[in-house]
Amino acid sequence: MTLVQLQYVLAVAEHKNFTIAAEKSFVTQPTLSMQIQKLEKELNIDIFDRTSHPIKITQIGEKIVAQAKTILMEANRMKHLVNEEKGLLEGDFVIGVIPTVLPSLVPLFYKTFQKNNPKSNLIIKELQTDKIIKGIKDGSLDFGIVVSPLYEDQIIEKPLYYEPLIAYVPKGHRLSDKDRIKESDLDTADLLILQEGHCFRNNVLALCDTTHMKNRPIKLESGSFEALIKLANDGYGMTLLPSLVAEDLPNDLKGNIKDFESPVPTREVALIYHQSQLRNSFEKELINTIQSILRGKIFLEKDEKIESNMISLPVNNR
Repeated sequence: MTLVQLQYVLAVAEHKNFTIAAEKSFVTQPTLSMQIQKLEKELNIDIFDRTSHPIKITQIGEKIVAQAKTILMEANRMKHLVNEEKGLLEGDFVIGVIPTVLPSLVPLFYKTFQKNNPKSNLIIKELQTDKIIKGIKDGSLDFGIVVSPLYEDQIIEKPLYYEPLIAYVPKGHRLSDKDRIKESDLDTADLLILQEGHCFRNNVLALCDTTHMKNRPIKLESGSFEALIKLANDGYGMTLLPSLVAEDLPNDLKGNIKDFESPVPTREVALIYHQSQLRNSFEKELINTIQSILRGKIFLEKDEKIESNMISLPVNNR
């Protein structure tokens, strides 16, 4: 039994296809199949049911896959332990980032981090919060960048920054003549929001008056900020954006941005990782890189104004 064989097993378990698993593992399909067959012969079991399409994991195979994850995670921890002792930042670092943070944050720090740490390899995956938590707990992710707090067992949270929410109000909208808006101005009858599954959707709904929520159902939802902005420009309403997203808007659209009256609704964005992870040097370097780039653009620490209007959600809505 080898670690490579276990890696191939996990690849097939993830993709339910030997050809795709081989491509993702950078080996030929016959090589991958042969190694898995050797393992099955050694254990005298079938890990996969090859008669089904897509391929299914057998009952005993499920237990083998779970154990393989544990073994590989511990093997990686040994490498991390050695690198940490030597003060080395090298190898792959897999980071899950939520969709409402990735486009505005990752381009800011990615090249700088890689330039300063050339032996490291950042692997960024766009995932929703529940999948990031799962990935950190099962070892498939090293770190995550999410909206916090999460209140999850075994998960450590390190706040990165505090991001104000901004209103995008097109010309002709009922609020377009206001210099600043209030939370009480929001009405779900003309508020465009992200679809289910995005934590920012819940951030926005947490600001809306509950009476409006009951009597005025949301009419339009979409999967991206770009689509929400286009819908707003086409006359379907207004939307809310994180401030880093608003900052990236073309100059001709920035005139539609309106700040909230103080205290401004704000979300906390944090770096998260498993309590047992050993890559403390990477954690510190990543936090320092991100915060040094954002310093002056956004709040890095929580003050009284932020504390008074932090958006907090029930655990099952994160």
